[in-house]
Amino acid sequence: MKFESKGLISLEINGEIYDYKLYQSLDSLSKTKSQRKSAKELNISHTVFNRRLLKAESKLGVKITEKVGNGTVLTEAGLNLLEEFRKYLIQIEKTSNINIAGGHISTGLLESIDSPFNLNIYSSSDEDAFELAKRGAVDILTLDDPLIAYERDINFMPIAYDYLVLISSPNSKNVESISDLEGLDFVNVKGSAQRLAWNSLKHYDIEYNLKYDVNSQFDAFKLVRNSKNLHTFLNASYFKGNDLLKYDTQHVISVVKVNDEKEDVDEYIRFLINEGQDSIEKQGFSPMG
Repeated sequence: MKFESKGLISLEINGEIYDYKLYQSLDSLSKTKSQRKSAKELNISHTVFNRRLLKAESKLGVKITEKVGNGTVLTEAGLNLLEEFRKYLIQIEKTSNINIAGGHISTGLLESIDSPFNLNIYSSSDEDAFELAKRGAVDILTLDDPLIAYERDINFMPIAYDYLVLISSPNSKNVESISDLEGLDFVNVKGSAQRLAWNSLKHYDIEYNLKYDVNSQFDAFKLVRNSKNLHTFLNASYFKGNDLLKYDTQHVISVVKVNDEKEDVDEYIRFLINEGQDSIEKQGFSPMG
């Protein structure tokens, strides 16, 4: 597998070329969940959009999209292909800006803070962002959950506190105590701080069922809200919900310095843990002080 940049990025897999238009299509579809909406966003016909996806599937020999209800979502193969495009877009981009990659919650926080620094911020899972950091493709790694850093004895700097709240489908039974969680179906967000919720339920001897796996908290929220008797735990900084596991699921949002050569990296981190704390609090997180 290799990537080439000739004005726009192209990806070569087993001798076949996949150009930037496919990346644009996958990126748009991952957000809209609708071929028609993505075609409109890219200013092409639905027929052209669909043909682009089918051509890629024919070359790859795997399905990269699938129908879900009235929409279309990326399969695991499609998500992996999109992630490879994103990784190498970052790698080939040479810039004096500070390149940051991390989990959806932590990068969303940084995007919301006004600062005097020039930033390029890329949102993914903690695991995918960590792979970019290992390649030296980013200057700062942000973590929604410090588990990756704990497991590898990596120095990380907390910039905020957060906790998880219970989100339930409309008309679900009221949950007033931990025992009310017994036997419920949940949506699991891969690579998130939800491990704290599942560990807590095990600690309280609560039986539960992880019915679905998704890649982001925003996907989990939509799935729960559009389903019956489904539940999940999401970050309180972004979602309003039941805080019965507040003290069991408190955790830090953190950053890891990857590039020691850019002076702005240290300055930006100092900004986050000092002047930036007021802005962090306004975004619904608990500041470090």
